[in-house]
Amino acid sequence: MKKIDVNVKFMHPVWDENPLAYATEFSAGLDLRACIDDEEIEIGPGEKKAIAAGLAIEIREPSVAGYVFSRSGLGTREGLTVSQGVGVIDPDYRGEITVSLLNTSQEVRRIRRGQRIAQLVFMPVFQAAIHPVEELGTTDRGAGGFGSTGKH
Repeated sequence: MKKIDVNVKFMHPVWDENPLAYATEFSAGLDLRACIDDEEIEIGPGEKKAIAAGLAIEIREPSVAGYVFSRSGLGTREGLTVSQGVGVIDPDYRGEITVSLLNTSQEVRRIRRGQRIAQLVFMPVFQAAIHPVEELGTTDRGAGGFGSTGKH
């Protein structure tokens, strides 16, 4: 698996107790943890809460960005997902990573100090060269929107 260089600044003691590492040899994401000072916090049904991840990164490859995704188990079993779908960490961002969790369940959920709350995945990015035109090329689909290609 290809590796890129990423400098990490640890900003919370949770990382002294839980080293940042991939869970398995072929894990795609690094687990981000709840770096809170209290033992736990509550997130009510339908509520969003911003939770510090206690670290900042410097992606040393300018064509790569970090993406904060929900953890599948936390989302499936607890209904806690990344509120904006996916968080984007631009290669030039140097601030602390914060995870905004949304409770999609009907029950109060609790996040414990040091709990794995999201995963950070590194992927290539492309910037577009913008070319204004009067017309776009044609395709069989055309401007057909949601569901225009059928259900099966």
